[in-house]
Amino acid sequence: MIVACLTDFIKYLKFERRYSQHTLLAYEKDLLQFQSYIEEQFELADEAELKHFHVRSWLAEMKDDKQSARTINRKLSSLNSYYKYLMRLGKADKNPVQLLHAQKLPERLPAYLKEHEATNMLEEVDFDPGFKGFTDRMICSILYQTGMRRSELLQLKEQDIEWSLKQVRILGKGNKERLVPIGAQLQQDMRDYIAEKRKLEEYDNKYLLVLESGKPLYAGYVYRVVKDKMNAVTSLGKKSPHVLRHTFATHLLSNGANIQAIKDLLGHSSLAATQVYTHNNIEQLKEIHKTSHPRG
Repeated sequence: MIVACLTDFIKYLKFERRYSQHTLLAYEKDLLQFQSYIEEQFELADEAELKHFHVRSWLAEMKDDKQSARTINRKLSSLNSYYKYLMRLGKADKNPVQLLHAQKLPERLPAYLKEHEATNMLEEVDFDPGFKGFTDRMICSILYQTGMRRSELLQLKEQDIEWSLKQVRILGKGNKERLVPIGAQLQQDMRDYIAEKRKLEEYDNKYLLVLESGKPLYAGYVYRVVKDKMNAVTSLGKKSPHVLRHTFATHLLSNGANIQAIKDLLGHSSLAATQVYTHNNIEQLKEIHKTSHPRG
């Protein structure tokens, strides 16, 4: 088999690298697709026989299938990681992906809400009465006011709130922990929410946010809530929890926050990932200049 060590590789990613289940499935799918292509096109069955031109052929095939540059890069990255793993174990002498270049990605600026849209979503949009509406409002408030990812929100526990310091502990990618400040109003909302949760007949006492049934939230529920509330305030094509993360970062930058501080609040491992928000800021300045300057 071309990916004979796939099972061990996935275990390594799960237990040593602490990758999420979603990421593990993506790696497995990419590598199985590669194996299927190579065995069908070249009748190879040994990882040691694989050369860079075999991978280049797969790359050409994906381009012919009109797969996006982002998708192609992700699949090449999966294969690259796999061969790095094999080399570390001494089961491969070379990495056949190293001679290939990543596909150039089209510039895509993060979508975000304008400040008045974010305010309207939290203060003007109708939420359902009762505990369900309270939960839905808390989902939107926490995502916008902390910039955490949807997966991080789902894992947020009551014990992660440091009441006296007015901050929350967030467990991010790679099991990295970061601290994010929360405002007095959000902190009070959290206190009130926990008090209301205690009135449910049954509830999960581990996680902060739960459903009306008392069970923990799940990813699809959070996505639907955010999309529904964003639909009421914006015409953006993309509406998702991640847009609120982009909104958090963009509003911080627009109001004078340091890019390094934003990096730390988002939990980015490198500044390069955060600098995309400076492009948004430049676009805002261009628009302001165009509409406000006599020669704009």
